[in-house]
Amino acid sequence: MTKLTREDVLKLARLARLELTDEEVEHFQTEISAILQYVEQLQNVDLNGLEPTYQVTGLKNATRSDEEKDYGTTPADLLKNAPATEDGHIKVKRMLA
Repeated sequence: MTKLTREDVLKLARLARLELTDEEVEHFQTEISAILQYVEQLQNVDLNGLEPTYQVTGLKNATRSDEEKDYGTTPADLLKNAPATEDGHIKVKRMLA
């Protein structure tokens, strides 16, 4: 049975860059310990003789054919709707400093 210590939870929080209150540490200590117990339970399941499940819908190699579609417009027509353009591109304000 896996029981996390307070220090384990604080280490996980530090690795995840989280700041936890004392109440949250206690809460997560219980929650994460329960999750680890469930994982331990799953590791003990006997899987001998079971086939892996790769596909549940029964579809095999469901693909579509590539088709070129002509929507009857040009890039220049689409750029007419933009508030500002420059050299065939939409001009926007700088996002990064």
